[in-house]
Amino acid sequence: MVYLKEGKNIARELGIQDAELELVLKKCEQDSVPHKEALYKSYYGFIKGVVRRYVNDYHVMEELVNDSFVKIFNNLNTFKAPGYSSDIEQSFKGWVAKIASRTAIDFLRKKKMNFLQEEPSENHFPEQAPSGVHTSEVKDILSLLNQLPEVQKTVFNLYEIEGFSHEEIARLLQISENVCRVYLSRAKSKLKALYIKHF
Repeated sequence: MVYLKEGKNIARELGIQDAELELVLKKCEQDSVPHKEALYKSYYGFIKGVVRRYVNDYHVMEELVNDSFVKIFNNLNTFKAPGYSSDIEQSFKGWVAKIASRTAIDFLRKKKMNFLQEEPSENHFPEQAPSGVHTSEVKDILSLLNQLPEVQKTVFNLYEIEGFSHEEIARLLQISENVCRVYLSRAKSKLKALYIKHF
């Protein structure tokens, strides 16, 4: 297919970075198929990585990645690029990561995952100071995430990895901020125990 070949050439030539990304995004807004394919190929792995933190099933993961791209292409006009060209890629990555994580959460919500199944009491958890995690440990921790209960994994992902606040997570999952903090505390404790056990 001629578009597929052109899409590969664009992705290879541009590398979809910084100033070039601006051009690709504009062309995508103009419904350029080769540019859409280039963007898809360049960000497919990144978006799949975000979705993988929420779901384990390969087929569901693929579906959510594609759903995320549909939302990205439909809402490109809402992406606000920063004033400096050098910041566009980071800004765009953050924007697509939020879309992908919300797509995964919507899926979990439709699946009727009960975020209130363990409604804790207000004095049930100690407020913990965040412990430092070294870059070398990130891969190990991500591999342990799949052993967490789904609710704890979702809250941990949103707070520690995606950078959402407790208030945003509470609104997104329709739980109280207190419940959000408890799930995060439990997730951290369980991850720490799993890390000690396996490593």
